[in-house]
Amino acid sequence: MEVYDAVVVGGGIAGLTGAAYLAKAGASVLLLEKNEKCGGLVNSFSRDGFLFDGGVKALESAGIILPMLKELGIDIEIVKSPVSVGIEDTVIHVTSKESVNEYSDLLKKLYPDSEEDIERVISFIKRIMKDMEVLYGVDNPLFMDFKNNKSHFARVYFPWLFKFLLTLRRIGKFKMPVEEFLGKIVKNRSLRDIIDQHFFKNTPTFFAMSYFYLYQDYFYPKGGVGNLAESVYNKVLEFGGKIETGREVTEIQAGRKILLDDMGGSYMYNELVWAADLKRLYSILKTEGLSEATVEKVDTFRSEISKKHGTDSIFSVFIAVDEPPEAFEEISNGHFFYTPSRKGLGEIHRSQLRDLLKNWSGNSKEEVFGWLERFCELDTYEISIPVLKDRNSAPAGKTGLIISTLLEYEIVKKAHEAGWYSEFKEELQKRIIGVLSNSIYPMLKDKVLFAFSSSPLSIERAVGSSEGSIVGWSFEEPIPVVSSMMKVTSSVKTPIPGVLQAGKWTYSPSGVPMCILTGKLAAAEAIKERKSRENRIR
Repeated sequence: MEVYDAVVVGGGIAGLTGAAYLAKAGASVLLLEKNEKCGGLVNSFSRDGFLFDGGVKALESAGIILPMLKELGIDIEIVKSPVSVGIEDTVIHVTSKESVNEYSDLLKKLYPDSEEDIERVISFIKRIMKDMEVLYGVDNPLFMDFKNNKSHFARVYFPWLFKFLLTLRRIGKFKMPVEEFLGKIVKNRSLRDIIDQHFFKNTPTFFAMSYFYLYQDYFYPKGGVGNLAESVYNKVLEFGGKIETGREVTEIQAGRKILLDDMGGSYMYNELVWAADLKRLYSILKTEGLSEATVEKVDTFRSEISKKHGTDSIFSVFIAVDEPPEAFEEISNGHFFYTPSRKGLGEIHRSQLRDLLKNWSGNSKEEVFGWLERFCELDTYEISIPVLKDRNSAPAGKTGLIISTLLEYEIVKKAHEAGWYSEFKEELQKRIIGVLSNSIYPMLKDKVLFAFSSSPLSIERAVGSSEGSIVGWSFEEPIPVVSSMMKVTSSVKTPIPGVLQAGKWTYSPSGVPMCILTGKLAAAEAIKERKSRENRIR
């Protein structure tokens, strides 16, 4: 049986980061990934010469990604990925923090009777932007070598630390769901919807209202977002780590520190970094050999998370268009949040959807498709156009689009159970293309070369993420893991001896930066244990 200082399970960006830091420190490390390719939701692929990003469409450093690349010695070419925001026939481009004033003007144009409410919203966004300038004003200190650069700490980080702590205290007051917050300061329901309907349900107010700042931080790796994961993958190997793909872990014997995979492999570890779905970890975990007190803690947490769910998931349509990039560039930047109607979704994606799901057996297929039609007409879409970021992303004179929308996992699951999942996907894809061709993109009516889609069920199957979640646990119920920045260093610990955790199920909400951070933190804990073990042996 092979023995490793550390085994990492899950080859998404969290697992890759953890494995890279472990291997860099000289640990013997094995990464196991159930798919044939690593990267998880940080992936890109090509179809007939068109480059598409299968999960994340752009990145924001958040003081984490770029320092990580520097620490690991990764050099990838990146470009800014400016964002546009559009409602009906008006589009604004987010070029600086002053762009929030253009957003204000756009909202006032559409909702002239709500000027005072809009002013309150914009004032709050500006306040949040100032807080974000503090939070992201320096590279994350966990990526800094202060031992060898004490003067930098004294000059830069020491004064920043006081501002940081005050900011955290202030933003801690805005954990309420953004819908609830907007309900207190905005009377017009349509206006509230337009502001918040492209966020996950019950997104904390600070997290939601910080996005106008984050838009300015978006960047894109040449060759696609997947280039980030591929670069970290290569570093794991360069540092001497081992990666095995196509191997799904089927059992963990925590008392013996042994894990088994579906190919008959068995591995012994000193430290295990679990960078995959936590429900999967606890479903295959065997506790024989552990103390009674430990088993009780493990079983308590196992029971708690078994009742929890992931956030809303994503439905994406991938489209190739026989139209030059310039035609789309005249409309927006390469990252575009677009809402075709000022009316807003209202209760379509909330109470109406809950009623639809609750009475599923009593609904006809036509009634479900009727709901889809209303949903698509009023929804907000995230549109990514890779060729506007990297001109090599599509054949000459042609353009690829990725159109995504938040979608409840449960409705897709029920369509699958009813036996018409494929038809459901086709109908939703057709309606999305139809809505956009009748609004912002008339060229989609007769110039689509091909189109295909992925659903929350596709994501669940591809990356093993419960409910197809892309950022972790649902905000509609108490989050069972760390969700406070002040406690992020403890987020990687588990009640299981020798087992650490990383990724979006470890700290929520968790985009790429936080997945990378938890991967690094888990590696640091494993490295510390390795050094302690070596000292005991001496």
